[in-house]
Amino acid sequence: MRVAFITLGCRTNQAESAHLEQMVSEGGHQIVDLSEGADICVVNTCSVTAKADYQSRQSISRAIKTKAEVIVTGCYAELNSNLLKEKRLGIKVISNENKYSIINLIPSISSSNTLDRAPRLRHRPTIKIQDGCNNACSYCIIPSARGRSRSINPRDIIDEIRKLESLGFEEIVLSGIHLGSYGKDLISSSNLARLLEEILFATAKTRIRLSSIEINEINDQILNVLRHDRICRHLHIPLQSGDDSILLRMNRSYTIKEYSRILNKITSQFSNMSIGTDIIVGFPTEEESHFNNMMTFLDSQPFTYLHVFPFSVRPGTLAANLMPQVSDSLKRQRVSRARELSMRMKAAFWEENIDREHEMLVETVNENGIIGTTSNYIKVFIPFDASITLGKLVRIRITGVCKEYATGLPIINLQPPDK
Repeated sequence: MRVAFITLGCRTNQAESAHLEQMVSEGGHQIVDLSEGADICVVNTCSVTAKADYQSRQSISRAIKTKAEVIVTGCYAELNSNLLKEKRLGIKVISNENKYSIINLIPSISSSNTLDRAPRLRHRPTIKIQDGCNNACSYCIIPSARGRSRSINPRDIIDEIRKLESLGFEEIVLSGIHLGSYGKDLISSSNLARLLEEILFATAKTRIRLSSIEINEINDQILNVLRHDRICRHLHIPLQSGDDSILLRMNRSYTIKEYSRILNKITSQFSNMSIGTDIIVGFPTEEESHFNNMMTFLDSQPFTYLHVFPFSVRPGTLAANLMPQVSDSLKRQRVSRARELSMRMKAAFWEENIDREHEMLVETVNENGIIGTTSNYIKVFIPFDASITLGKLVRIRITGVCKEYATGLPIINLQPPDK
């Protein structure tokens, strides 16, 4: 059978879809795009924002129009299963908890030990090591869709990384809904730092990137493991607001002072580390003074980029009932200002890396050139070179900065100076 996947949202969703694709492929089926005449389409939905809800509905409608058999899962499906069933759309709705049971709805034809169309993994596979969240942020609906924190057995994680290594992948991303809570629910004493140590010991060479981690979960044990040269020099640490009164209403578990103290501890121990963050603009009750406090704080910290989101009402959350709500027009203005700051941060960090050498994971190769990502999360464009292989690490030197990418040259192509 020809099976298509549409995946929206977070890296955890991407990891789950990739795992399902692997199982489907090993069952003897062909993974195709929806436009290629799929017999079955799996739509893995998201509900983190109202926009994600809309995109999920649009993807479900698009799949239905192809006449494929449609299976819907993910957070939007979890939170709206009754509505989807009431509409009698002729689709199957599968809960997040039972997501991998989708394979049972696709009968096995044969057995294979290889991944079909492995490039679908985008050269940087994502592995889910944890699911669910025990926090209660006032704006977030995801704990209702994903449940409490649950960790994957370390042996299963290591086995998956070894398999990906055997297929030639040279970087993997560890993801979870609440990554820093890894291991707290396991019978054996474990945590994220200990898992990283086990991975480094049990695998050969794969570069490891963390998807996101909370500031109060970065301790000395984590910092010690981050010193290993196989761990990417890149941390994404959600902030959400730069004003203590807004953080309190968000039910976040730190103050600006506490966040800054740990951030400065990281940068004092690691030079040239890329540190990104998430911020929510236009949270209910956010006044101009609150927003200005956040912009001042952001500008004073060693961030290299920002992911900026306008506040989105999630029915069923505490923040949905907070008043006053911020107007959409004001949200757009503040989002624009925050994204301009992010562009300046990114450009400044890239310029600091001019003349520095990096190992870059090659993600795009064509006659126009080669694009990849460094350990410290810089997108780099280098000239085309037939000897450089897609999905591999290559040594490069950054030579400049343009609007979308840093520019560089492969070290392997540099000629020795004339004598």
